[in-house]
Amino acid sequence: MDNKTHFDNTEIAFALKNDAQLERAYFLFKMISHQPLVRIGTAATNFALKANLPVEGLIRSTVFDHFCGGVNEEDCLPVIDKMFTKGVSSVLDYSVEGKEEESTFDDARDKIIKIIHFADEKEAMPIVVFKPTGFGRFYLYQKKGDGKAFTEAEQAEWDRIVQRFDSVCKLAKAKDVEVLIDAEESWMQDAADDLCELMMQTYNTEKPIVYNTLQTYRWDRFDYLKGIHDRARQKGFKIGFKIVRGAYMEKERDRAEDKGYESPICENKKATDDNFNTCMTYMLNNLDTISVFIGTHNEASCYLAMDIMDDLGVDKTDNNVWFGQLYGMSDHISFNLAQLGYNVAKYVPFGPVKDVMPYLIRRAEENTSVAGQTNRELNLLKQEKARRKL
Repeated sequence: MDNKTHFDNTEIAFALKNDAQLERAYFLFKMISHQPLVRIGTAATNFALKANLPVEGLIRSTVFDHFCGGVNEEDCLPVIDKMFTKGVSSVLDYSVEGKEEESTFDDARDKIIKIIHFADEKEAMPIVVFKPTGFGRFYLYQKKGDGKAFTEAEQAEWDRIVQRFDSVCKLAKAKDVEVLIDAEESWMQDAADDLCELMMQTYNTEKPIVYNTLQTYRWDRFDYLKGIHDRARQKGFKIGFKIVRGAYMEKERDRAEDKGYESPICENKKATDDNFNTCMTYMLNNLDTISVFIGTHNEASCYLAMDIMDDLGVDKTDNNVWFGQLYGMSDHISFNLAQLGYNVAKYVPFGPVKDVMPYLIRRAEENTSVAGQTNRELNLLKQEKARRKL
């Protein structure tokens, strides 16, 4: 498959966008391409929301509607159904971040359980997702990972976290819906990894239902992958992984420097790309025991995966391999892959406008910091606008 032009078809990429939505997308990425604007916009938006100024409508009709499916599950249905007409599935992502109360953790669990029931009835939603810190306090994961003893109250709190994980994974297995568990900062991840492994051991006996996430900007992840793969083979369970480059780089480097330990982050972009491709190649070569959800906006990695699948004779529709991108980004990859017959899912964030703002702000900042991401979106949108004019 030497022809590396599969993602150039903008007619397929933007088939679901009308002219007004195309213009809005162009305007948004144009705004995001200016770093100072992102910073000012972020500060102004935060201030306006905290001061209860009437900006929700404006946010809703611009950045929110571009990057999010809606304010609740039902609100997302038109988006889910529309994408599925083009063969693109949806992963509903309840993107409310940074809460600390037990009641909020129970609410998050109930929300995921509701989404699993919702997904059970919709062919367009084969996968659900949650964040470990959506189910419990960051501090507890960190303390557990550091091997420090819990107080009695903390132990009871930790047991409730395990219970939340278990109730979601158990239902997912019963309904045959796959669960992706997001990765977070390295200093809480060890405890989350152990918990994910416990869930895999319990529920991935016939096939992968529970997926952990590998952030490959961490240089230690390939060794971790090989280690858990060995344990899975010995104990007779399957493993599932969503593979991404990672989302907390500045934070990780700053903390390592601050506390005087070796940074867990690869030394440069190329090392991260190599690590991603190495982990992905390993998984694609072991599909009898590993399933992989390839979460990337990187065209080269997608082409590599397509080539490997081709070489190994892996069917495009093999459920052990999924490709995923974020809603509102890299449509040229998602819709062209789906058109070619691969399994593709969009991560569709949703939640109350105010609560989803931290997520949206991170997306905007990420777009300004990933070299070329915004320019590529702009060029493709420009191309499609020109094509429609003709």
